[in-house]
Amino acid sequence: MTGCATSVPPRRVDKPWGHELIWADTELYVGKILHVKAGEALSLQLHRQKDETIYVFRGRVRFESGPSPEELTASELGPGEALRLRPGTVHRMEAIEDSDLLEASTPHLQDVVRLQDRYGRATEP
Repeated sequence: MTGCATSVPPRRVDKPWGHELIWADTELYVGKILHVKAGEALSLQLHRQKDETIYVFRGRVRFESGPSPEELTASELGPGEALRLRPGTVHRMEAIEDSDLLEASTPHLQDVVRLQDRYGRATEP
């Protein structure tokens, strides 16, 4: 069996809260860097299939998660801390300061149900 390495240019996706830099997008996994500006937040969301792990590389974030929007627990995460989000987990991150987060996930990029969104992007569950 032979293999080959190929150069893949990262893809930047601007978001109202900052931007994503997608540096890997394969049939098996996706790798991203999320840059979240201080005071900005991602949607309160869940994924039906996507399984992801978030690592705080730089900055501090307030993280909320739980089985439903009514049962969220909040914590603060800083550099070197990581967490796994299994499918169905309701979650949201808000940057306390400018933050860079590394995300490794399954390749379900369109699998997002936005329950609440301060930028008007909420979707139906």
